[in-house]
Amino acid sequence: MAKLYFYFSAMNAGKTTTLLQSAYNYRERGMRTLILKPSVDTRDANTTISSRIGLAAQAMSFHHGDDLRALVDADIAAHGALHCVLVDEAQFLSKAQVWQLTDIVDALHIPVLTYGLRTDFRGELFEGSQWLLAWADELHEIKTICHTGKKATMVVRVDERGRAVKSGPQVEIGGNERYVSVSRAEFKRIMSGEGRIEPQQPALPLGDQEKTR
Repeated sequence: MAKLYFYFSAMNAGKTTTLLQSAYNYRERGMRTLILKPSVDTRDANTTISSRIGLAAQAMSFHHGDDLRALVDADIAAHGALHCVLVDEAQFLSKAQVWQLTDIVDALHIPVLTYGLRTDFRGELFEGSQWLLAWADELHEIKTICHTGKKATMVVRVDERGRAVKSGPQVEIGGNERYVSVSRAEFKRIMSGEGRIEPQQPALPLGDQEKTR
């Protein structure tokens, strides 16, 4: 049975890596997938998504006002049967687009896997995340860790000094140089001005030279 899935987390939890692994699993079994990405995410080319560990795949970019059901219908007409739709950065979906994803599931019987942030740098829901939380058949949290050792559930936007940014547009594209995932308790501390966070997290090699025992 096809379902709408929402995989959510704070930043740097491996959402895109998980998406790419899911797409690979389908393709390995001879099934065709369609990866969608919002055009507002300009960190990669419009036709590519990539993860922090170096994995990448082709994707189709869409705009905020696009009809995703119509886009999927056109893709099927052009390329044949489709077995799964995957959406990266799903927090940027509009309410209407989340509803269109439910149509893809309910009318076309195609599973839709969406991946995104739950809340913004102010601790408030994104539009896409709000309606995915309301309408998705299954919700899955992808967990990551705060620098305090606690589970990270929130995101802080920081300036060049590592101080919390408390105002500004909800959407401001950036990576480790602008955003840090933290626990709720640490979010409260940093937003109250009690401390700072080093914004640039170190890049790690794909393989450790030493074997973990």
